[in-house]
Formats: sequence, structure tokens, C-alpha cells
Amino acid sequence: MKLSPLLFSIVLTFPATAAERLYVGLSGDGQRIEADLVEAASSSSPTVLLIGGLQGNDESSRAVTREVRSFEAHKPRFRLLAVPVANPGRSKLSFPPTGIAYRDNPEAHSLWRWMAIQAPDLILIAGPDVGLAEALAHNSVAQAGTIPARRIDARPGMLSSLGGAIPISEAHKEIDRRRARLPRQLAEELASYYGRDFDAVTYISGMALIARMRMGQVAEVEKLAAPYVSGAKNPLGARPNSLTLAGHLAFAELAERTGNPRYVELVRKAADLGFDQNGAMKEAMPFHDEMSDSVFMGAAILVKAGKLTGERKYFDMAARHLTFMEKLDLRPDGLYRHSPATDAAWGRGNAFPALGLALALTDFPKNHAEYGRILLSYRQLMAALGRFQDRDGMWHEVIDEAASYAETSATSMIAFSMLRGIRNGWLDRKSYQPRVDQAWKSVLARIGPQGVLMDVCESTNKQTTLEAYLRRGASLDKDARGGAMAMLFAAEMAGLE
Repeated sequence: MKLSPLLFSIVLTFPATAAERLYVGLSGDGQRIEADLVEAASSSSPTVLLIGGLQGNDESSRAVTREVRSFEAHKPRFRLLAVPVANPGRSKLSFPPTGIAYRDNPEAHSLWRWMAIQAPDLILIAGPDVGLAEALAHNSVAQAGTIPARRIDARPGMLSSLGGAIPISEAHKEIDRRRARLPRQLAEELASYYGRDFDAVTYISGMALIARMRMGQVAEVEKLAAPYVSGAKNPLGARPNSLTLAGHLAFAELAERTGNPRYVELVRKAADLGFDQNGAMKEAMPFHDEMSDSVFMGAAILVKAGKLTGERKYFDMAARHLTFMEKLDLRPDGLYRHSPATDAAWGRGNAFPALGLALALTDFPKNHAEYGRILLSYRQLMAALGRFQDRDGMWHEVIDEAASYAETSATSMIAFSMLRGIRNGWLDRKSYQPRVDQAWKSVLARIGPQGVLMDVCESTNKQTTLEAYLRRGASLDKDARGGAMAMLFAAEMAGLE
């Protein structure tokens, strides 16, 4: 699959009657599924979604394109979304889509989930249907609620037949409900499902537990950590790895909140893996596997060890490790490749460095010789990432491929990192606060009842092709990784410390 690179910038305000190009997803053969947006005069106007080309680029596609041009020339009474070619690769579609999104049935999954987040009030299918209207009549769209739909003839003036009021759809009501939640409210909702165990010391459970502590639930977290403090369980496990190192950040948080030196010793033991038996710094923290994840996995725990012990060597090692990882994975354009195996800028492969740099800077001494360099690295990454945030506030499964799916865990991590920078004066509030606010609204929209999250990429080791990253599976279910990062973002938005 050959994909051309796309450079695009976030735009937060839009002209009322100019069609804007959006991206729905990618077809199985790598073509972008595109949409046009024509805003209405009023933000309270209903939204109509017009779909053509469910069987490929045909007359219905051309009719939809002509209708958009005609529609935008007049003062719209409703907001119009239009997908002229919903199935550019002429794949066999079935709705609701089956299999693993977006590995299986990518066109159907892309359209179905995109419709849920856009939450139109009415869907019109121009020309041949492939069972979409029937599926919409009997199913909630990606657990967001129902949307009325009907097939219409693909002809000039097809939208002019819409008369009277267009009632708000159930999906529209549900997305509005989700977006109305306050940060503390979302954090508490997620805490009912995530951060409830510490059976293994990993960053996934560790981040959720840190969020719980910021919500005042320190005593509950201490109970979960007790087997590691008593020695009944080894926090490094039989086979330590990078996930384990980052999981020790929960012990660092407990050490700061309780003053218990036993937590400090657990942090020290993890950080000491960066030194040889003679106390000399290694080339980098172990277990990095050349992956950009290690900017977070290795550096953050070293900085916490330095803060908790007052020993400069941990800060020195953190700076050394960051330099090592940048040489491996930082691209000339300021984004991170996930590993040297391919130049692909995987979503979490950039979110991990963002989070790692933000957490490291939080506690890195300003009088250290490397502080300025680390701050510059952080600012440069935030600027690079800012160029690829979409109009809704999301970052994508592959950062610089706009038609790859909008990824919830990466967005939570990057927005958290920007918000931490705003509050510490590392970033300009005027430039970055709108990005954080847009990201927050979109993350809210993707988190439903019972801790269900949409579009969190599955666990991902290094891949060797761009296509492999584009086809990583995505959740529509409970997801501990996404839940933890969304909790952390929510706690930061709530100002919980």
C-alpha cells in the first residue's frame, strides 16, 4: 500500500458555507475515504449525513459531489456532512461491521465508528444501498445510540426534499451527554473500572493508580501495593521489562504522598538497573528494544529516583537515556519513528515520548546542565505534534496519516503532556490551550458507559511497515491501557495533584 504524506494543521473556526475536507478512514487498498463538511449558520442546527458510493465510485458519488456544491451555494438550514465515495476499493461491506477494527472490514468499521462520533440526526443513502439503512434501523451505532436513515434516489436537488424539522438523534443526544461531563466526573467513572488491581507492576496499572491517588484514594492504592512493600511479591518480576520500570512510578507517587522510605527503595532498585555493578552509567536504560516507548518507560522513573533520593546520578542517567533514544528514533521532522525498523510515526510511539518528557521535566532540576536541552526537546516535539492534530482535536493511529483512525490513548497522553506544559510555563497558553480543550471534548465523546472506550490501539511491538501500524486493531470495549491514560488526562484537567 502506497500512501502519500499529508501535512495539515488544526483549524478551530470554520467559514459558515465553505465545504471543508475531512477524512473518514482508509479502504483496504489504502485509499482515503473522504468527507465534505458544510457548516450551518447556527451551531444548534441539525446535522444531515449524505452518503454515496457504497459500491464504489459511481453515479451516486458524482451526484453527492454535485449536491454538496449546490448546497454550499445557498444559506444552509442544516449542517451537512457528505461522503461521496464511501467504498473506494469496492469491497464487500456488511453492517454492523464484523471482525477486528481496522484490520478486518476497514471500510465498514471506518464509516460506522465515524458516524457514531459525528452523530448526525439523519443519514441519507444516495443510490444503491448495501444494507446500511437496515442496520441503522435496528442497531445502536458503535454503542453511541441510533440514527434515523433512509435511502434516496441519487438525483439533483435530493436534499431539497427534506422538509420540516429534523429531530435530534439518539446518537446526537448521547455524544452531547458524554461531552458535558466534568473532568472529575469522568475520572470517577473510569476509576470504577480501572486501577482496581496491581497484580503486575506495569505502566498500565501504574498510571491508573496514580490517577486514583490524585483523586484522594491513597489508602486504597496502598492496600494494592502492600505485597510489594512486604516482600511477598517482587515488583520487578521474574523477567523485568520496560513496562515494569514505568510501573514503578506508582511507588514513586506513594513515596511522595506518604513519606514511606520503603517505596523509595523500590523506586531506587528499578532506577539502579541503569548502572553497572561498579555504579557507572550504562549506555541507556535496559529493555528499551530500540522503541520510542522507552523515552517514557526509562526516563521518568530515573527522574523520580533523583527527586526522591537527592542523588544527581539519576538525573544524569535520565539525560543520557533521552539522548540515546533520540538518536535511535527521532526523525528530522520532529516526530518519532516507533523503532529503526520503519519510519512510521505510530500514535502511541509519539505519545510515549511526549508523556515521558513532560513527566521528566516536572521533577528535573532547573540548575542541571541538561535541563535546557530536555526542555527544548519537549517544546520541539509539542510543536511537531501540534501540526498534526485534526479539526476535532484528535491525534491518529499514524500521526502523519490523516485518514488513519483517531486514537484515544495517544490523544489522552499528548493532551496531558501539553496541559502539563501550559501549567508549568513551558508552553504558551494561548497557542496550546485550545488544542487541549479540543482534545478533551473528543476524548469525552469516545468514552461511553461502563468504561467502554472507542479506538484504543491494541498492544503493539515494533512493526516493520507503515501498513502494519495502520492495520493495528482498535477497541470498542473496556480497555485498561486507554482507561488509564484517559483517567490521567481527566485528573490533570480537573487540577488534581
